[in-house]
Amino acid sequence: MAETDRTGLRRRPSNHVPIRTCVGCRRTDSRSALLRVRAQQDDSGTIRIVPDVRGRLGGRGAWLHPRDDCIEQAVRRRAFARALRLKAPVELEPLHQYLSTRRTGSGFDADEHPMSTQQ
Repeated sequence: MAETDRTGLRRRPSNHVPIRTCVGCRRTDSRSALLRVRAQQDDSGTIRIVPDVRGRLGGRGAWLHPRDDCIEQAVRRRAFARALRLKAPVELEPLHQYLSTRRTGSGFDADEHPMSTQQ
């Protein structure tokens, strides 16, 4: 049975999936497939690109696929500075560090199924 809104009109179930564009490869994908990043300035004035895994950090953010090739394309195209409206060069170490720990998150090979019983 169709749901009704507060005005009493019927409304269809929503199949809406949020779509974002990767700043590296410029392909659109679902929000769940992309990683949100944002700029963070430390006390020394260095601007770092940090991952926003939960998507809840304040400020302007950019979205990209969590892959090295997309990061390289974004750097080559200066997409981080443009998307985040930055004037100074950025440091990507926190982003690379996050991606390397994500690949080997539990110490096991990331290619294996996490519930696999094979060793």
